[in-house]
Amino acid sequence: MSISTDVIVVGAGASGLAAAVELGRAGLAVTVLEARDRIGGRILTHSDLASGVAIELGAEFIHGLAPEIWQPLQAKNVKITETQGESWCHANGRLSPCDFFSKVERILQRMDATEPDQSFSSFLNRCCPDSKADAQERAARERALAYVIGFNAADPELVGVHWLVKGMRAEERIEGDRAFRARNGYKDLIEIFLQQLTATGVSVRTGVVVHSIAWSSGRVELTASEASVSSKFHARHVLITLPLAVLQAIPGETGAVDFRPALPPGKLEALTKLEMGKVLRISLQFRHRFWDEIPSPDGGPQSLAGMRFLFSQDEWFPTWWTMLPDRAPVMTGWAPFRCAERLSGKSRSFVVDQALQALSRLLNLCPDDLAQLLEAEYFHDWHSDPFSRGAYSYGKVGADGAQEAIASPIENTLFFAGEATDTSGHNGTVHGAIASGVRAAREIMAVNGK
Repeated sequence: MSISTDVIVVGAGASGLAAAVELGRAGLAVTVLEARDRIGGRILTHSDLASGVAIELGAEFIHGLAPEIWQPLQAKNVKITETQGESWCHANGRLSPCDFFSKVERILQRMDATEPDQSFSSFLNRCCPDSKADAQERAARERALAYVIGFNAADPELVGVHWLVKGMRAEERIEGDRAFRARNGYKDLIEIFLQQLTATGVSVRTGVVVHSIAWSSGRVELTASEASVSSKFHARHVLITLPLAVLQAIPGETGAVDFRPALPPGKLEALTKLEMGKVLRISLQFRHRFWDEIPSPDGGPQSLAGMRFLFSQDEWFPTWWTMLPDRAPVMTGWAPFRCAERLSGKSRSFVVDQALQALSRLLNLCPDDLAQLLEAEYFHDWHSDPFSRGAYSYGKVGADGAQEAIASPIENTLFFAGEATDTSGHNGTVHGAIASGVRAAREIMAVNGK
């Protein structure tokens, strides 16, 4: 089977969907090819019909007031709620209200993008030497390290200060320290994209795995398989929105794409300057909010009912959060970097057991009692998923200009989008992915006089 069109979009994640909508509206014939049997990419929402709760297996929070997300949701009158609640910290075997945020902020604000780039670990060792004599300074250092690892899913020995600073400045512009959720999770946004694609006549084909892209100026041939049947797709342009780690994969590996001829050396070099962060997250749904009954550790009259975040140094799941202001009996555990490496590829029962053990340690509960309260668990191993191979991207030392190099079109034929190609500092976010898709679509439209 052979199909011809104006533009082929490879990947139906947020960037691919946003780009396809723009291109379809411009009157171009567009075909979206997605390897999975669903659209959304690293957005994956489970809707629990019994409780009405939207549980995210991938992206969850709307970070700040990004117009790429707010505008389509508000246009459809989707209810958006800001998260709220208290942050608790577990240290030295006890819980207490977190008081490290201002200290961590002071450390992070000392990063300087005008100085030669260095890893976050190097920066931390120079600015804040590990002092055994000053317990508060040591705790602040440890929290700063945990923040960079946890929030960016990054190896502190690899992630670059220049990249971190750019991201911090970008977050400040959209109040990125605030977190929101849509009524039905990111499913609301995906459904809006789907409606727009239908209205513009864009063809979306799922279960189509692209194996190779043969190209010359103004002509592209993709070889793909669909239910073990080989297919060829022809177009004047192709927009590649694959995750960073999939682009980095070796041809022949599941999900990898073989470019013929190979991508230019400059683009291949740029790909080596970014890294895919590792995260495994799990949402545990309980029979009821048992933490409402746990007395406040500080001796006050309140319980942990107002807990939003729980931070710790646990080696398996160091960070947890609730769904406040929604009072659903769900807690989500976050395992970044080394924690994710220990969990990825393991059996479901192993991951669930480690999550229950971690939560029981932090809340001083019996693991068996906690297991008796468990109704369901939800997680997806993104690192072992061949069509993602990780969570989201970050820049290594010396990554300045890498996103621009990856994003740059090749002979007005190959175009690139995806959160790793965002050049504004919003790598690793849904709004960064959407913005990159719109940018790439407009590049294609300009070539076609649209």
